[in-house]
Formats: sequence, structure tokens, C-alpha cells
Amino acid sequence: MSCVRFQYGLLSALICVLLATSPAPSFAHSPGDAMADAANHFLAALDNQQREKAQFKFDDKERLNWQFVPMDRAGLPLREMKPNQQHLAMALLNSALSHRGFSKALNIMALEQILHEMENNSPTRDPAKYYVFIFGEPSPSQTWGWRVEGHHLSISVTLVDGQKISATPAFMGTNPANVKQGPQEGLRVLHAEEDLAKELLASLNATQRSKAVIQDTAPADVINLPGRDATPLEPVGISAAELNAGQRDKLLAVVSEYVNNFRRELAEVDLKKIHDAGTEKLTFAWAGSAKSGEGSYYRIQGPTFIMEYDNTQNNANHVHVVWRDFANDFGADMLKQHYEDVKH
Repeated sequence: MSCVRFQYGLLSALICVLLATSPAPSFAHSPGDAMADAANHFLAALDNQQREKAQFKFDDKERLNWQFVPMDRAGLPLREMKPNQQHLAMALLNSALSHRGFSKALNIMALEQILHEMENNSPTRDPAKYYVFIFGEPSPSQTWGWRVEGHHLSISVTLVDGQKISATPAFMGTNPANVKQGPQEGLRVLHAEEDLAKELLASLNATQRSKAVIQDTAPADVINLPGRDATPLEPVGISAAELNAGQRDKLLAVVSEYVNNFRRELAEVDLKKIHDAGTEKLTFAWAGSAKSGEGSYYRIQGPTFIMEYDNTQNNANHVHVVWRDFANDFGADMLKQHYEDVKH
């Protein structure tokens, strides 16, 4: 697995060790138990000033204020943590992600050092400028949430009654998408999201492709950006019902790549929901070129979700991917049911 060395010595050692040696999350406990343990261990290691930055009330408006640009945020950044606290922050992130997803997340963070060097040591690019947020009191039986976020990474998790879990919106991005020089030359953190979709596109015949390709120019970014509610877009493109069995498998492989960034128990629940809603109702839409170095965009939409990919910036070497759940972003549907069932 790739490890990017950068100037922040302690954090560099942390990320490199985790990338090289971290096992997949233990499944001995439920995801809710594991997250509550990780969050409480993290909070217990903080001093009062750090905890004041890291912890918010569950109903604080910050819980819905996700972003992915390189900006100063509320929350507690890695650069204000001691090494042991950084380890505990990464353990919290690891409690929600699969080995695959955790590796992607850490590599995304490490790419900030490459940008730092490419942009003449720009202070905006900082691999320690990733923030931890805890919303409410972590518990295996109560309602709470958390987020780990910085440039090109936003993982938002909501837990209702400690065990019902939503992990959307989920955003990842990479710049450069393909590292073209230096020790990490050839690193493509989000290559599967691109390659699997291109395999599907290449498998289409002329008639199918004419339906799937909705325009010759890719939009400048994904549409489901921060500040926008997760709502269905026009179901353009080609439907899964118009694909043969092999093509449907390729389409589901793209969907699975997004979902399987999260640990197995969470991924299985979301994949079941997608299947139960009818995989034949999925639509695949492509815009732009399929050639490397030229702008491209695609989206996959079903009755319950949307996934988007965009690679147009920086000479089409800058990827954004996002997954939104129409009913359950930030646990909205689960929270609604919870408040209907429990008097407050």
C-alpha cells in the first residue's frame, strides 16, 4: 500500500504506519458499539480546551454543515492534537470504514503534502488540517453522531439509538487524481470509481451508448454539493433494465465500490436497501469524454440514492465523488421514526 511522506513528522509516521499495518476493523462488536468506544476513548484523551472544540450538541447546526474544500472549520484539527490523540482520531474514522475505505481516506489526506509542494509550500495545503467533530454523547444505546472532515474528505455518521446507522453524505476527492511525478508517481487513490464506470461505458453498444451519454461536455462539478438537500435528479441515461446481465453486473460493481468504503455490516444494510428498491430501476448517465485527460462525469441514481463522479478540474486530473441517500442523509428518516416512537 502506498505511503506519502510529508513534513509533519509525527503525523507522517501515524499515517504511514496505519496504511502499512492497520487491519480491517474488528467485527467482534457491533458497529455502534465500536464507534461509541472509539469516540469515548478519543474524547477521554482530550483536555478541556480540545474537548470544547471537538464536541457539539447533537442538534447543533454544525452537524449538517459538511464541506470538502481546504478551509478553516469548527471542530478539532489533527494539527492541534498530540500523537496519541491523532491515533485515537484515526481509530474513530477506522471504526466506520472498511480496509479499502480507510486506505483511501488516509491517502487522500496524504495527498495534501503533494499539493503543498506543487504550490510552492502553500500553507493552505496541510495534511494535518483534518477535523474531528463529535455530536452529542457517544453511546451504544443513545442517539449521537460524528464527522471527520477536511480537504476532499467528509465522512458523516449518525447513530440513532446507538445501533441504527447512516453514513451519508459521503464525499471523497483527489487532487492530483493521478500523481504524475515524484515518489508517488502512478498513485490513483480513486481509480476504481473511474475504471469500473469506464468499463461499463465501453461495454455498451451504439444504441445503449446513445442513451447513456447525456451530453458531450461534463459539468464543472458534482451536483449534490454541500448545502443542497439530497433530492433525485432527472432520471436521464440508460436504465439497468436496458442492460444485459454482464452490464448490470458492471453497474452494480460501481455502486458496490462506493458502498464498500464502509465496514461490512454497514455496507450490507445499504446494499440490501438498494436491491430491495429494485436494481432494474437504476439509471446510468455519462457526460463528457471517456479519454484520460479529458473532462468526464457520471451519475448512478436509484429510487433511494444517487452517486456522482466528476473529473474536470486541473486538466481533468482532479476527482470528486459523492454518495447521497434521499431519505436518510444525516439519519433523517431514522431520526423521524425515532422521534415519533419516543416522547421527548
